[in-house]
Amino acid sequence: MSKKATTRVELLQGTLDMLVLQALVFGPLHGHAIAMHIERTSNDVLRVDHGSLYPALYRLKKRGWISASWEPMPDRNRDAKYYRLTAAGKKRLASEHSKWRRLARAIGRVMQPA
Repeated sequence: MSKKATTRVELLQGTLDMLVLQALVFGPLHGHAIAMHIERTSNDVLRVDHGSLYPALYRLKKRGWISASWEPMPDRNRDAKYYRLTAAGKKRLASEHSKWRRLARAIGRVMQPA
């Protein structure tokens, strides 16, 4: 197993939801592209298993934070379900991002006390 593979991190449910919403900020993506975006932008540290991703997409859609529609894939002869961030999803992402910043600061204080 490569060093990169051994240092990957599995995501907690709430964190995965936030990262999916963030991945959709710049436009619609299909499920595999969402997973690849998260992995690529984390320099392959964060791993998104499809077994976790698709339930998260379903949950986010049910809550109204994303929408989905079947569309043709560019350069492919098939359709894929593309997900889009809704106005409610943008609002939720802002809230989650704020919570994440507070949590990261608190963990930093615990790990590196003054």
